[in-house]
Amino acid sequence: MGYLTQSTAAAVHLIIGADPELLEIVRVSLVVCGSSTVIASVLGIPMGLAIAFAEFPGKRLAITLLNTLMALPTVVVGLLVYAFLSRRGLLGPLGLLYTKRAMVLGQIILVIPLCATFALAAVSRLDPRFRQTALTLGAGPVRAAAAVAWEARFALAAGVAATFGRVIAEVGVAMMLGGNVKGFTRTMTTAMALEYDKGQFDLAVALGIVLMALSFGVNLVVHLFQGRMRT
Repeated sequence: MGYLTQSTAAAVHLIIGADPELLEIVRVSLVVCGSSTVIASVLGIPMGLAIAFAEFPGKRLAITLLNTLMALPTVVVGLLVYAFLSRRGLLGPLGLLYTKRAMVLGQIILVIPLCATFALAAVSRLDPRFRQTALTLGAGPVRAAAAVAWEARFALAAGVAATFGRVIAEVGVAMMLGGNVKGFTRTMTTAMALEYDKGQFDLAVALGIVLMALSFGVNLVVHLFQGRMRT
């Protein structure tokens, strides 16, 4: 118990003192995970809306597939993308392996199903007459979908927050595609795993505190946004 207290005290000291290594790791995490969240949301939300509104053979199968892909292990995504980005892979000549771009690509593949499923669930809860009314009033399919998305904005915002939470906390993709290179591709989760292996808990605990604070901050912003927009 005393060791835990000492590690926590040292971790707080690192945070208050703005330790350069700590700040660099947090910066890399925010750049990679922020980019992944934005791109996945831009792609996943329209995908979810399209599946929700379109009628096509195999729709139920598509929804089932999305729900299944939400549980896709990170190591599976890492192996798949690694196979394409390695030197002998199809995209090997691009030299993306062990870069931030590779990490972003892997995380996008990981969370697009999550984002699409949240969007699908968000608009499915709305009264279908809302979209039908928009179409009757002359709105095209895209404008009608945009109107429905605005009506479901609170649920969509929660989905984006969940997407960010998924990528900020994952380890497999970041480790396999980024290589955990110090000052370049080392994220909070991969650094925590490394420090644990080394038996050095001060930085790991500090990163854990920052990670939880960031997750809390994102969810707090979403909560405040929902409350402000409802008033």
